[in-house]
Amino acid sequence: MTTPSTAPGAAPVTGAAESGTAAVPAATGADAAAPASTSPATAAPARPAVTGTPTSQPGLDPVLAGLTVLITADRRSTELSAALERRGATIRHAPAMRIIPHEYDTELVAATRALLADPPSTVIATTGIGFRAWIEAADAAGLADDLHALLERARLIARGPKARGAIQAAGLTADWVAESETSAEILDLLLTEGVAGERVAIQQHGSGADQLDVELAAAGAEVRNLVVYRWGPPADPQAVVESVRAAALGEVDAVVFTSAPGAHAWLEVVDREGVGKALATRFADRSLIAAAVGPVTAAPLVARGIEPVVPERARLGALVRALVSHYEEDRTTQVATVAGCLQVRSRAALLDGHVLPLSPATLEVLRVLAARAGEVVTRAELLQVLPGLSEDPHTAEVAVARLRDAVAQHAPDARALVQTVVKRGYRLAVA
Repeated sequence: MTTPSTAPGAAPVTGAAESGTAAVPAATGADAAAPASTSPATAAPARPAVTGTPTSQPGLDPVLAGLTVLITADRRSTELSAALERRGATIRHAPAMRIIPHEYDTELVAATRALLADPPSTVIATTGIGFRAWIEAADAAGLADDLHALLERARLIARGPKARGAIQAAGLTADWVAESETSAEILDLLLTEGVAGERVAIQQHGSGADQLDVELAAAGAEVRNLVVYRWGPPADPQAVVESVRAAALGEVDAVVFTSAPGAHAWLEVVDREGVGKALATRFADRSLIAAAVGPVTAAPLVARGIEPVVPERARLGALVRALVSHYEEDRTTQVATVAGCLQVRSRAALLDGHVLPLSPATLEVLRVLAARAGEVVTRAELLQVLPGLSEDPHTAEVAVARLRDAVAQHAPDARALVQTVVKRGYRLAVA
């Protein structure tokens, strides 16, 4: 797991949505572990033509130009997308899960009234969004003042800085904060202190209470759970399936995760689609990058042998900066050529950091040449990635000529980037 340094100039975004440590099957939202992939990956067919021209906001280096970034988050995806687009990325959005609010809040209000009648000595806030929703539901029911007074008297424990921020926004102070943002740290604290006979209220996050309620009850505590929202299946399951397939086929450069349940759900789709081996290969050779907003979100990825980019602070802005920093420093996908440093991404190619004006067809030709890095590529092999079913070698020759013309627009002396090998084919002129 890497924690790259902050990159200057990244678009500012504040806050994050990291929550949950339990696996959640996409079909039910229940707590379950994601099994290791056992299905063989299907062979990837020829890449389909890509479309679109990468752009970036003036004043910001297009570090992510040509990259397709898959965002698996539901909440706050708009601002995350905007921040990445400002750095040149093309966004693909396919939420692996969605947040389902507590239906009508009737049960939540009833549970709140029960707490007011029999106040707890300790209240645990597991997420910022959940704690705020609880306060809002109480306010709508006319219970805000009574709940505020109860929380002032109780010992308030926050599972991480976002929960603490929500507590502070309500005019309260957290008595203790789990800096690891895990329920396990809270459990260790309370079991060490002893909870026998204590009344403990837990505001659950979308995946439940991570067995925190069960463990505390087993230690003698009287536990009350408050369900504010839960994770549910995605609104568009087919979009998730297609995103997984696209990542396996090389049509995605980076996958961004903002919650552990979302990461688990995405990996479960990977298993069902049988593309685990193909994705494992891409993650291993770093042609596909996983990015997680924090260590809790990263955990299910790490368990599968995936090394994600993780910011030092679990915030969306830090996540964007970490991803930008990774690609600023990335050398694994670069090819040193006589014309400069070449990077071929899913939607564009960069030569010394400049986006080349390539059509989808010429991009695919360059992709094949770059993958072979100086080895000869025959005309027949180039025809396989060109649109249509032509078997005429002249079609490949025309495509190479157009590639040379496009490269020459960036640097007139770069025409020699693609060399002709008489009677054999073409090769990239590597340095």
